[in-house]
Amino acid sequence: MSTLRRNLRFVLYELLEVTTLSARERFVDHSRQTFDAALDVAFEIAEKFFATHNRKADIFEPHVENGKVVLIDEVSIALEKFRDAGFFAAHSDFENGGMQLPNMIALACQSVFLMANPATAAYPFLTIAAGNLLSSFGSEAQKEEFLGQMLKGKWFGTMALSEPQAGSSLADILTRAEPQSDGSYRIVGSKMWISAGEHELSENIVHFVLARVIGAPAGIKGISLFIVPRYRSQNGKLENNDVHLAGLLHKMGYRGTTSTVLNFGERGDCHGFLVGVANQGLTYMFQMMNEARIGVGMGAVMLALAGYEYSLEYARTRLQGRDHKDPLEPQTAIINHADVRRMLLEQKAIAEGGLALGLYASSLVEDEKTHPIDTNRKEAALLLELLTPIVKAWSSQYGLKANENAIQILGGYGYTREYPVEQIYRDNRLNPIHEGTTGIQGLDLLGRKIVQFEGASLNLLTREMKFTIDAARLETDIKDDAEQLENTLNQALQTTEKLLQARSELGTKIFLANSNTYLEMLGHTVIAWMWLKQAIVAARALSRELSEDETAFYQGKIHTCQFFYRFELPKVAVWSKLLISLDTTVLEMQSEWF
Repeated sequence: MSTLRRNLRFVLYELLEVTTLSARERFVDHSRQTFDAALDVAFEIAEKFFATHNRKADIFEPHVENGKVVLIDEVSIALEKFRDAGFFAAHSDFENGGMQLPNMIALACQSVFLMANPATAAYPFLTIAAGNLLSSFGSEAQKEEFLGQMLKGKWFGTMALSEPQAGSSLADILTRAEPQSDGSYRIVGSKMWISAGEHELSENIVHFVLARVIGAPAGIKGISLFIVPRYRSQNGKLENNDVHLAGLLHKMGYRGTTSTVLNFGERGDCHGFLVGVANQGLTYMFQMMNEARIGVGMGAVMLALAGYEYSLEYARTRLQGRDHKDPLEPQTAIINHADVRRMLLEQKAIAEGGLALGLYASSLVEDEKTHPIDTNRKEAALLLELLTPIVKAWSSQYGLKANENAIQILGGYGYTREYPVEQIYRDNRLNPIHEGTTGIQGLDLLGRKIVQFEGASLNLLTREMKFTIDAARLETDIKDDAEQLENTLNQALQTTEKLLQARSELGTKIFLANSNTYLEMLGHTVIAWMWLKQAIVAARALSRELSEDETAFYQGKIHTCQFFYRFELPKVAVWSKLLISLDTTVLEMQSEWF
């Protein structure tokens, strides 16, 4: 995890300057010393207790014995260490027993665990997101009963959205909620794909369930959010709340995370508690979903980085081929072959570009909450909304591409189970589907985020990118890259304008027909921005006297930026041409022609 250590220091302290947050009232007790201490503990626990059973949890999947889900012992031990270190409440207030760390540092710590063992890390991270949801929208009584236990890591949390007949179409959920005289609701229905939905790792599991109150409007306007615990408190004791495991699902990756089908109210005795007001459930749940989307993107980046680290070490030590054709010459390490370097560069560009974007997004989360200037808080919220589908979808799509390169570098060994890149790829293949497919993110980006508030979010992004372009023009080694990004940005803006015109003249179908291509176009443009920001920092660092290792690190940043600009950024022009043409190929294809 050495690559991650150095890159986290670079992004947090040099690129995003996280220590400046200590000037804000909420973080006056923090400094680089406390931030480093939290990261050091995260690395220690991740390396000793998470990474060590990553492979074992993949081989020995959760199973049911005597009605109980059984996992390998190492999962419980790792989560106990995580809990004892206080990471369940890393972001929470001191008064609630938390560390009160900035979002950036909390997410950086989470990324360490995601790289070490994403399946085990899923249990606490779902709980943290569920706790944040409860903190934002729950009543004081609900917080008192549930939140404290979740922050301590004694009770875990999930989100229960999908249903067998509905999938991603939440407007079609059938789970119902019937009001009771005591203010609670009886919940009846089935949910599936519920990660961490059943286990014995915690004293209780707090499900956040989407359901319809009897008589609610059809569609998404009639969806409410309920707290439905596995066990409910009764006379000071925890008793069964009529939540039953219908079965485990077996995914190709994240095998150590239970994926469940749950039945609520089989005996008519499942008690749920309304969060906020009725029929606003999807609005509330989107906070957890958006937080999870950033987490999914970061998880994909971490797996891309894990594959990169392993294939890099392999390429440095694997001998094959010769620099010349003389068979008497010693073999050379495969890293000396140009195509292997290309595949390593592509992995590095994806993983480190995605890492910078994910942590930048987390800085916007922090600014939205704690920036002292109201205008900055509002702008951070707008920019975060625009970038969230890119963080999730670009990172998960291209993180998988990075893993393909890792497998390719290992050759025949790469797709065998004896080497870790095979499992890394399988784990990462889930991320383009987790928390909304790539297609859903494309629709969200173009159909909602680009058009909302008369394009305010895109205007903010444009402004920020131009700040970076102007700064990069002052650095000799990257001024050409600045010009290229400016031209690409203008092309993306012109493409957007053409699509918006088509929406008003030709309708939504043509406007959204190629929204996934739009996501790729804007995603590549944003990642190019992240790389230019990194290159500026690196260029300035190289003007100082540095050690040999530090010089190599910064030179690697600039060279990888140049690789992305020469090999990847030109693709934007191709995508732009397709989008501007308002191509209807996919719309015109008929079902019977397949």
